Amino acid sequence: SNYNIIMTQKITKNIHKIPADSNIYVLLDEKIVIDTGNAKNKKYVIQEVKKLIDPNEIKKVILTHLHYDHIGNLDLFPNAKVFASKEAIEDFKNNPKETTFSDIKDLKLEPLKELDGFDIIETPGHTKGSICLYYKKEKVLFSGDTILNTGHGRTDLPTSQPDKMQDSLNKLK
Repeated sequence: SNYNIIMTQKITKNIHKIPADSNIYVLLDEKIVIDTGNAKNKKYVIQEVKKLIDPNEIKKVILTHLHYDHIGNLDLFPNAKVFASKEAIEDFKNNPKETTFSDIKDLKLEPLKELDGFDIIETPGHTKGSICLYYKKEKVLFSGDTILNTGHGRTDLPTSQPDKMQDSLNKLK
């Protein structure tokens, strides 16, 4: 591709960020990946993940929401259970195309009810089922597309809830 991919960043000793259209976070101690990026960046993603950990060792993949640029590389983590919010899973079952903006029809997802060491924060707005994760031990917030460098995620998409975005942002503050 002809755009410069920003290199993988070490956030803490344990947490690494791989930018691949959406940010992928690898938590080494927990063997967790948060979001998986866009499938068109698969070669880059697998190369960067392998520098950090054997992808077969990842136990959990947690998706902040189910857009294609967050779910595109699930296949790189064959031994992981994949989690999303109950609302995101319901939207996917009802209308996979509007939920993911892709032709993916089959996702093996489990509802994320709790996660040791994390606060799961429901943040509807960008999507009905968007979640953020606050990692208490290292005081790191994984905000998916709720908060971006440029403000907040779009709310004009089929499964968006524009009227809920401000409440979600206030909750995160």
